[in-house]
Formats: sequence, C-alpha cells, structure tokens
Amino acid sequence: MEAPLSAGTGTQTPRANPSDEAATSAAPTPPPNGDTAPATDYAALKPGTPAFVAVVEAALTDFFRTRRPAVEPLGPVFVQAAEALELFVLRGGKRTRPAFAWTGWLGAGGDPTGPDAAAVLNACAALELVQACALIHDDIIDSSRTRRRFPTVHVDFEQRHRDRGWAGDSEHFGASVAILIGDLALAWADDMVHASGLDPAAIARFAPVWALMRTEVLGGQLLDINGEAGGDESVAAALRINRYKTAAYTVERPLHLGAAIADADPRLVEDYRTFGTDIGIAFQLRDDLLGVFGDPAVTGKPSGDDLREGKRTVLIAEALQRADSTDPAAATLLRTSIGTDLTADQVEHLRAVLTDLGAVDEVERRITDLTEQGLAAIESSSATQATKEQLRAMALAATRRAA
Repeated sequence: MEAPLSAGTGTQTPRANPSDEAATSAAPTPPPNGDTAPATDYAALKPGTPAFVAVVEAALTDFFRTRRPAVEPLGPVFVQAAEALELFVLRGGKRTRPAFAWTGWLGAGGDPTGPDAAAVLNACAALELVQACALIHDDIIDSSRTRRRFPTVHVDFEQRHRDRGWAGDSEHFGASVAILIGDLALAWADDMVHASGLDPAAIARFAPVWALMRTEVLGGQLLDINGEAGGDESVAAALRINRYKTAAYTVERPLHLGAAIADADPRLVEDYRTFGTDIGIAFQLRDDLLGVFGDPAVTGKPSGDDLREGKRTVLIAEALQRADSTDPAAATLLRTSIGTDLTADQVEHLRAVLTDLGAVDEVERRITDLTEQGLAAIESSSATQATKEQLRAMALAATRRAA
C-alpha cells in the first residue's frame, strides 16, 4: 500500500496503485498465526522486476520497524518526521541503486544461495536511504513542490505548520524539518548497513567505498548549486556535476560496493567503474531531456520544471554554446528565460529553440556514445556472463527510459 503524506494533519491515508499491487503480489506472503515467514529465494531475484523491488522494500520496512523504539521516546513530532521519511522511501521507485549493487556482487562471484545473501541484500537496500536524503534535500534546493505527484517533504510540513496556525514562517519551518528528515535518512543509511548482518571483513571492504560515495554525492550537489549561482555555462562543468551528483551514487559506486562485498579483483572493479561512470552520466543526460520534454503524467514532475529552475544541464550548455556561435538572439532568449516563472507557451517555445539549435540531437548522441562505451567495458570484463547480460539490460533501461 502507498500512503501519501497528508497536507496539514500528519495522518496517513493508504492508497493502492497498480505498481504497488504488482510489487505486493511478488513479495513473500505473510504466514498465518504468526508462523515463520517463508524464506526468500535470492537466487531467483532479478533486478528490475516486481519481485526484486518487493524484497528491497521488505528489507526497508523491517529496518524502519527496528527504529521505532528509538524514535518513540522523543515524542510525537519525531514520530511524525520518521513516519514521513518511511512513507517517502516506500512510496515507490525502481530501486535502481540496490539493483546495481546486488548485480555487482553477483557478477563478482557472490552466491545468492549462500548464507550471507540476506545480509548483502540488506546492505544494498540501504542505498535507498542515501537516495532519500539526496531527493529530499534536492527538492528544497530546487524549490520543487511535488515529487511523484505528491507534495514534497518540505511542502508537506510547510502545510502542516500553516494548517495548525503555528508561530513563525511556514515555508521556513517546512524546509527546516525536511533538512533534518534528509539528514536522518543519511544517518539511518549507515545504521542499516551496520545492522545488515555483513561479516566484519565485508564491512571493512565496503566502508571506504561507501564513504567515497557519500562525499561524491554531496560534492556533486554543491557543484550544481555553485554552477547555477556562478553562471558556469560550460559543457565540462555540467558533465562534472553529472559525474559526481548522479553517476557516482547511481551506478558506479553501487556496483563498486557490490564488488567490495564479494572481494572482487581490482581489474573487475575498474571495469565496473568505467561502466558505471558512462552509464550513470548517460542516465543523467536522459533525465535532463525528460526534465524539459518529459510527460508530467509519466515523470511525476511539472513539464519544463528544469527550465523554470534554471538548471545548468548539458542540454542547456550545449544550446548556449551553439547559440553563441550561430544565433545570438536565441542565446539571449535562453539566458533571460531559464530560471524564471515560465508559462506553458514559453516552455514550448524554448523547447523548439533547443531542438532547432541541435542541442537535443547532441545530447542524444552523447547518450548513445556513453552507453556503447559502458557496454564495451562490461563485455570485456571478468564479470559472469549472466551479469553482463543483466547489466546490458539495466543500462538500456536506464538510458532509454521515459520517466
């Protein structure tokens, strides 16, 4: 069941949707009379399927349950904040990062029939809490009002404050609470890894990669903010942001984490990282296109939001570079339009300008080239054949998606 945050009351109203029902049908059925739940067949799990999503979400649900004894003594306000985080994390998603980490472990020789499979899955699932932190904070930074067609966390708590007639500024309250909820997600991600059941040697290999990933995603976010404020319009700057803000923690480091758990040889780690960097950047380039041209009914975000937010994406950088050379009027229009409260007609006009300048075709070319490079790296690696096929399917899904 999916439980949206209510605006103002702090209550949860469960609401089913088809994707939830599909995931639920693939999850282990709770046994009657409190008997032991049936064991998960980890060898049958395939990333990207409802069954895999269901097992990841079951691991997250179990983890949230273990946090409640620590949360409840702090009182209702913290209980509501923790519930908001749980609802945000379990609301939906493809569980892409755990999928890459699990696949990286399998490809490096991990045994899904072995005794440590459940612990590995738990550690992989913790990546969703890092993702939650990034998304909650990103929504504040971007002043986004919705996420997956629901109010963003800061907007939800802003409305709760307003409805209760509390003192102070509602927007400031909402942002403050959401920052703390994002921080809680990052802290709990660490807790989930350490409570996963991995043996100490695996934790020791895992920890340095995990630390690098956290630093990279925060650094990438800072690069993004600085690029917008400082007006760095270069393609190189936009690609650097994509590398650290998205690619590192979406594909590259999750694969690296799985390999670390399995104690993979350095050459496979290198090939994983090459694949992860190329596919991760291609993934973000697709996201950049969807942020301008995507269907709101599919993406869950208002159409043209990236233009209104003034994001310095590779798409915009390419367009400005071309416009400066061939169409100064278009360059002026782009610079004076992005980052403003655009109407639907203005968004449509800017889309046409980006297309006419050839920027869209150039981004599509980059996506194709990066995808081919990434696939070549994994094909020549020592990963298992099944993993090579799985990563190829995941790469194409990530770079050709519509949401």
